[in-house]
Amino acid sequence: MNDVVRQARQEIVSAGYTELKTPEEVKEAFAKKGTTLVMVNSVCGCAGGIARPAAHHSIHFDKRPDHLVTVFAGQDKDATAEARGYFTGYPPSSPSFALLKDGKLVTMVERHEIEGYDPMQVVNKLQAAFEEHCEEV
Repeated sequence: MNDVVRQARQEIVSAGYTELKTPEEVKEAFAKKGTTLVMVNSVCGCAGGIARPAAHHSIHFDKRPDHLVTVFAGQDKDATAEARGYFTGYPPSSPSFALLKDGKLVTMVERHEIEGYDPMQVVNKLQAAFEEHCEEV
């Protein structure tokens, strides 16, 4: 399992996301001004086959979040719990995406909107959120 976790971590970091492994890192990242995309990573098949590829491809867009971060459900439990505390009104879901603006949740893409879809459908959902909430780069 360590190889699967290592590969899942490497995949999202190489896409440009910063790993948040502690509650303190989450608080610091979520306190930043601007928009922050949070990818709640996991080792399930829909994370590897759909969510991580979508996380990678969605950011190649005219409008994109200012900050890209990830927490790893089931691995960095305290950091994930801290992040989920910001996702009010949504049950725990992994994989999932949260878009925050100035530390406040503006939208979520939950597991049920990822599982059973292809990566491009998830990319389109994310880019629609970027179009609405992010600035042009």
